[in-house]
Amino acid sequence: MESRVLLRAAVTGVPQLRRPIGAIHRQVSTASSFTAFAKPIGSAGEGGNLISGRQLRPILLLDSSPEKREILKPVRAAAGDSAGEAKVGFLGKYPWLVTGFFFFMWYFLNVIFNILNKKIYNYFPYPYFVSAVHLFVGVVYCLLSWSVGLPKRAPINSNLLKVLIPVAVCHAIGHITSNISFAAVAVSFTHTIKALEPFFNASASQFLLGQSIPITLWLSLAPVVFGVAMASLTELSFNWLGFISAMISNISFTYRSIFSKKAMTDMDSTNVYAYISIIALIVCIPPAIIVEGPQLLKHGFSDAIAKVGMTKFISDLFWVGMFYHLYNQLATNTLERVAPLTHAVGNVLKRVFVIGFSIVIFGNKISTQTGIGTGIAIAGVAMYSIIKAKIEEDKKKGKTA
Repeated sequence: MESRVLLRAAVTGVPQLRRPIGAIHRQVSTASSFTAFAKPIGSAGEGGNLISGRQLRPILLLDSSPEKREILKPVRAAAGDSAGEAKVGFLGKYPWLVTGFFFFMWYFLNVIFNILNKKIYNYFPYPYFVSAVHLFVGVVYCLLSWSVGLPKRAPINSNLLKVLIPVAVCHAIGHITSNISFAAVAVSFTHTIKALEPFFNASASQFLLGQSIPITLWLSLAPVVFGVAMASLTELSFNWLGFISAMISNISFTYRSIFSKKAMTDMDSTNVYAYISIIALIVCIPPAIIVEGPQLLKHGFSDAIAKVGMTKFISDLFWVGMFYHLYNQLATNTLERVAPLTHAVGNVLKRVFVIGFSIVIFGNKISTQTGIGTGIAIAGVAMYSIIKAKIEEDKKKGKTA
């Protein structure tokens, strides 16, 4: 209809211009009203309509007032809205599915890592070397990801490197000592000892950083200490190497947390963890060569290959490194998606899953006292995590208020 009006105005010529101005405005208004329902052809911003290869703009020439130009905008806005709605996918409508998937993969990869890691130590008891392999596989994964732009590598300068080095050194020491404990005692017992990590965090915050720790947090830590002590007294796989190594790991990861707070950066967590892994690998290689190098060359590698074969030996080392890197990365990504309280509870449940599955898979025999002590320690960690997360959320609400 609009095309007919525009063509009639163009063809009839001069006699049409002698009509009263009011009639012209009424005709233009009629044509404009139809424009609101018609799909614009050509450049809508210019008011053009392409007809038989020619662009006609009689409406804007007759009346170029802003009111007439606004008529075309609702048509484009409606098209934009429909396009935006079409982009919202299934996962966008149900974000809890994505979060649930992150939690599931975090638990799954962590359990698989602990089980495969312990199986490797059963025929290849060299934790310094295996720790370096964990980080080496992760670093290769990060470099390949950077090469394809997933994610894009964030630039690093000397100032950022200075603050990340202490974090990476503590990460390396904690990782090595954790693996020494895993190789020396049952996986369930190592995780029971590592449940003391919140106690070391609170102590460091109170006595090293001078932060005031609420009495409720200290009271929640009492069952953790009591439970770990109770479990340790009757642990069938107990030895001092495994116990002391796990305790050093707790201290190392506590200092890692302290240095991490000083190393706050705008860089995304994936890139930060990649740089930390690279530095930690450099830290892990020398002790692996010095402590275990001669034994590995003499009989370590040959004994492992004789027991399981070259293919299985290499594949086990590769996959345990992949599981280690991915579960740590997923733990960080999950923390970014949920509130601190949810992540704290999830972290406690993860430890329960690891302890439970390790007992079932390896058939570790535990005494009744060890089982009760482990349960008390885990319950204490859960109380501590919930209370601490609530305190942090209250602080954030107080700052935003």
